[in-house]
Parts: sequence; structure tokens; C-alpha cells
Amino acid sequence: MRIYTQKLQHGIPGLLLALFFMPAAQSTPAAEKTVRKPVILTDRARQLHQQCLVIDGHNDLPWTMREKAASSFKQADIAEPQPQFHTDIPRLKQGNVGAQFWSAYVPSDTQKERRSAHYTLEQIDLIHRMIKRYPETFEMAATADDIDRIHQSGKIASMIGVEGGHSIENSLSLLRVFYGLGVRYMTLTHSDSLDWADSATDTAISDGLSPFGEEVVLTMNRLGMLVDISHVSPATMEDVLRVSKAPIIASHSSARAIADHPRNVPDEILVKVKQNGGVVMVNYFSGFVVPESAKQMIEMFQVRRELKQKYPNETDYNREYNRWQNDHKMKPGTIHDVVDHIDHIVKVAGVEHVGIGSDFDGVSTLPAQLEDVSTYPLITQALLDRGYTDQQIKLIMGQNLMRVLRKAEQVAKELQQTAE
Repeated sequence: MRIYTQKLQHGIPGLLLALFFMPAAQSTPAAEKTVRKPVILTDRARQLHQQCLVIDGHNDLPWTMREKAASSFKQADIAEPQPQFHTDIPRLKQGNVGAQFWSAYVPSDTQKERRSAHYTLEQIDLIHRMIKRYPETFEMAATADDIDRIHQSGKIASMIGVEGGHSIENSLSLLRVFYGLGVRYMTLTHSDSLDWADSATDTAISDGLSPFGEEVVLTMNRLGMLVDISHVSPATMEDVLRVSKAPIIASHSSARAIADHPRNVPDEILVKVKQNGGVVMVNYFSGFVVPESAKQMIEMFQVRRELKQKYPNETDYNREYNRWQNDHKMKPGTIHDVVDHIDHIVKVAGVEHVGIGSDFDGVSTLPAQLEDVSTYPLITQALLDRGYTDQQIKLIMGQNLMRVLRKAEQVAKELQQTAE
């Protein structure tokens, strides 16, 4: 477009001039997306963003620390810039992050050796060690009131999310132990179906939740632990929304109507999330938010499963999976692709039912202008550019999640008044 404008200024033949001004009847949404301009941060957006309580529903820094730094903050001191990560303290401050759910993720295949709970406890310990090591930056939060208090003190309120029900090894006792250690949500599945809950990216076993799966959900309600429907199948989502007494979350999911990947939330579920009072926190991963990339990545989880079976040695698996990724390069997209998902969820479920769940340090490819945790202000700017009000932006950035958390706490108190 810039080239044609320069030619016009210097005069061009009449035929080309006519072609230039001819209506673009053949244009498509995909074509339009390729020319959307970068978001330019204004003082207005910067000031508004500073007024927001910014809550991110999902960050995988703990697993990245385990994989890339041997779980050692001496080896990777996040008080200093860590360009190999998406997350460090200087950039968290640039992004004005007020509260963060840190993911205690361990791979689904750890359940084969019955080590899922063991490794999850190590990840929970790592999160606690991080908060203890950087007390001037982080403080553990147990409640919504804690988040408010910690945020007002200038620190980042920290909560834990367990990513995958395999971590409890079919034990409600372990679920209660995790809650006592600071876990405030659990994603019911990860990439693999469990014998009590079906994943979005694996063969169904229970056609949703089994009776034990329903018991897990009700136990989480009783504890005040948020039920997370990211990664689960639509049938599991339906069952959770039928069974849960409290609002649910999708800690890092996007809209399937925009990008058709099984990991994303269908419109019929978005409508029920609204009825439930829950919130869908939009994922940034290019493979889930960019329509073309989502089609490309549908087979990703199955490929990973097959490669792990074929290459039990971790080094061999990583080599082969990296090779597959290099052969299946995806379009990273831009910040506009992510905001398209926010827009769609607002349209279907309402502005009170959407939030942010970036998946930083848990994904391989991110859209332009959303490369790390310093970029949250650009979401605020992009929402302003699309006509959102200050109050609506504050809801999306964190107030919606706070409402859900407070309601879950209230439900837990009511349920705890009755005998188990």
C-alpha cells in the first residue's frame, strides 16, 4: 500500500489510477488481517493500563525454569533480564502485572509411572521458592482480598494453577493437599484423556465427566478451587457447567469460531459460560489464535504423543519434535488476532466473561507485539482502538476474574456449612 501511495504522488497512468481506486470487491478477512497496522501505545492507554488490576490466568515460567535452568534461580536470576524466557521481573513490571497464576504443569505421560503428583509437588515447591527468593516482587495470595491487598502494596499477587487432573492421581486427598499448598485452580485435563475426564485432543473415555469426575468438580467447589475447562473436550465442558455450583474459568483458551482448533471454546459453550457466571481467559499461542495456524496445529498433540512413544529418551524426543515443528512452521499472526478472540467472546458471552490467559513460557510461537510479559499495555491500547470503554477494559484485564474468585469463595463457605 505504501508503494502505491508514493507512485500516486508522482503521477501514474490513468489505467493504473482507475485500478488503484477500484473497490476491493474480492477482498477477504484474511487479506485484511495481513495489512492491519501495528498497535501504537499512547499516553492515554498507558495511563489507563496503570489503573488496571492486570491478572494473567496462566504462565508456565515454573516449567521453563525446570527445563532450561534446572529449577535454579541462581542459574536464571529472573530479577535480571532473561531474554531466553518470556518472563522476568523487569518485564513483569513493564507490563504492570498485578496478579499471576503460575502453572504447576507436569506432562500427562508422568501418570504412566505414577509420578505425576511427585513432580507436581516439585513444581509447587519451585513456585514457593520463587516467591520467597523475590519477596520485594511477589507475595502468595490465597483469596481475592489477598490479591487486592498485595496489589495495593505494589507487589505481584501470586497464585498457583495445577495444569491437568493427572496430577492428583485419582485422589481427592491429594486435591485437598494441593489446595492447602496454594493451588487455586486445576485444569481438569491436559493433552490426554483421563479415566474421569476427556481431553479436547485425545480419544474420549467417559464422554465428558465420569461419576468420579463429577465428584472432583464438587470437591473443588467445596474447597474454593476454581474449575478450569481449558484443554477439555466440549462434552467435558458441558458436564462441568452442569455440575459445578460455582463459576468456572478457562484459564488459557480462545474462541473456536475464530480459530477452529479443538483446544478452543465453541460458541454454545460460551453461552453457557455466561449463564454460569464464568470467564474465558484468552490464550496467546499462535497455533490456537491464528485461523490458518490453528488448522495446521490440530495434529500437534497427537504427533507429540506418537513421538514420545517412539522415542522414550527425552533427547531423542526433543530432536524429533523440533524437526516436526521446523517442518510445520506456523504463521505467528499479530496482536490483532488475539483481540479478535476477545471481541468474539464479548459478542457471544458479554464483556463480563472474558479475560487474559497468555500461556507465556508455555508456547513456542507468539503473535507480533505479544512476545513477552511487557506487552500487556498494548492489549489495553488495542481495546481502546476498538472502542472499548475504560471500565470494560478494567473488567477484561482482571476484574472479571476477581468476581469469579469471590463468588467461588462464597460458594465454598456455603458448601462447607453442610456435612460432606
